[in-house]
Amino acid sequence: MSGGEQPLSRLDALRFTRRVVEQQAAQQLALIDRWIADEEQRQAERRRGQERRPQPAQWLIQYGLNRNNIDGVHTGDCWAAAKSGRCRSATRQQARDALRHVPACVHCRPDTALGLLE
Repeated sequence: MSGGEQPLSRLDALRFTRRVVEQQAAQQLALIDRWIADEEQRQAERRRGQERRPQPAQWLIQYGLNRNNIDGVHTGDCWAAAKSGRCRSATRQQARDALRHVPACVHCRPDTALGLLE
């Protein structure tokens, strides 16, 4: 050792080690705090997205392959309508009018839901 420096005592070494561990722990806690803040932001964005999502249609009209002819009428939550991929939302009156010309879905029975058939 040059210049008359004293070697670190065991107590000095332990205090130094504590400071290093304290700094590392503070850095890790700051990192975890950022992760928490990011996740809170993602959850808030998901909530806002769900709140802004439009209500599902109550009535659906299924169109033919040429997208002009009406093939059927469904309730908004009909699984068969979801599978077809050819449905557009409709008002209650549009669904009632369409049922005069095309059959109702045998799965969701929109004619019964609209009060046209008991």
